[in-house]
Amino acid sequence: MITPIIYANESALKLFGAREEDAKINEDIVKEILEDIKQNGDTALKKYCKKFDGFCEDNLKVSEEEYKEAFAAVPKSYFKMLKRAIKNISAFHKKQLKKGFEIRKKNSVVGQKVTPVSCAGVYVPGGTAAYPSTVLMNVIPAKIAGVKNVVMVTPVKADGKVKPEVLVAARLCGADSVFKIGGAQAIAALAYGTETVPKADKITGPGNAYVAAAKKLVYGVCGIDMIAGPSEILVIADEGANPNCVAADMLSQAEHDKLASAVLITNSLSLANSVAKCLNTRCNNLLRSDIAKESIINNGKIIVVDSIDKAIELSNAYAPEHLELCVSNPFDYLEKVKNAGSIFMGYTTPEAVGDYYAGANHTLPTSGTARFSSPLGVEDFLKITQYIYYNPAALYAASADIVQFARSEGLTAHAESVSVRIKNE
Repeated sequence: MITPIIYANESALKLFGAREEDAKINEDIVKEILEDIKQNGDTALKKYCKKFDGFCEDNLKVSEEEYKEAFAAVPKSYFKMLKRAIKNISAFHKKQLKKGFEIRKKNSVVGQKVTPVSCAGVYVPGGTAAYPSTVLMNVIPAKIAGVKNVVMVTPVKADGKVKPEVLVAARLCGADSVFKIGGAQAIAALAYGTETVPKADKITGPGNAYVAAAKKLVYGVCGIDMIAGPSEILVIADEGANPNCVAADMLSQAEHDKLASAVLITNSLSLANSVAKCLNTRCNNLLRSDIAKESIINNGKIIVVDSIDKAIELSNAYAPEHLELCVSNPFDYLEKVKNAGSIFMGYTTPEAVGDYYAGANHTLPTSGTARFSSPLGVEDFLKITQYIYYNPAALYAASADIVQFARSEGLTAHAESVSVRIKNE
């Protein structure tokens, strides 16, 4: 099933190929939806809900009755499991909180203060699968940041029902409202606001190609977390790794999407051959086997290298969303990893531990953007404001330097804004 085993004697680009951020779509369609909702609010929003989801009611907001039904539908064991996951995720993200600071001198103060955005919009996918874990990973950091109004949107099918697990997660995490809308129309509603959907300062959360395109187009009207491409995993494994476990980990990403990619780099030819066999066996037993199989055939790779150091060199060039260090001594290599969204250490830490439970966020940079960007976190919902105070003595002491600097740039009005105060004094 998988492509032949590759020996790493070529450049990283030739080994991995160029990655596309998203499936090709007609952005003109997205632009039309955005503009329509911008101009016509709820009327346009409901039209697209009916057109794309087959569902539309006068009130798209989830009611208290629907929350009650959701809590009644999930078993107590699920409820308790969610609470444990929320505890871990909250503990991790509380460590990310930033504080302001001041630099005080005799006659001046320079500082910065940290303020949460007023309203955050969270998109939770609901197409081929529904993701309560996405609720946790987006709403929890927003609430820890101090966001007063977290508005969640998620698509529904023609029955108009949000998956109970998603609603329970939303309530436990503190989402302030949930709307039954999805796709580009949901992003438009959050970006511009409608009669019923509040305008968000920041939109986060993954979605399909239309959601990604909409987020890209509204950036500047509001903030966004990232443009998320297809999911990806890169596993670095040595001869001590269990081939069945490595294959399972690769398939854990392949089942997401036909465009997802799963890559193994190993210094063991024996392991490479065993993993290739295990992939074939395990894939046939998956609930989403058709999706996983196409992902592995089109985007899966097994690469053999001379050493783990070489594997990390290639990984840094690839900058994967998820990186598993399935080696006997993972902490020896941790500092050598420069580009990765999240790193999973050792033989017994599959990516799923981070997806659901450990506490680290699972909304991660894709398509090589881990070279310059970071996982979603509390800081995504915070903004920095600087402040400066100079009393007359401080301004006088610095005036000559400021005036000289301003005049060197040819900005005489800047210089005059200082010198006129000195003359007055």
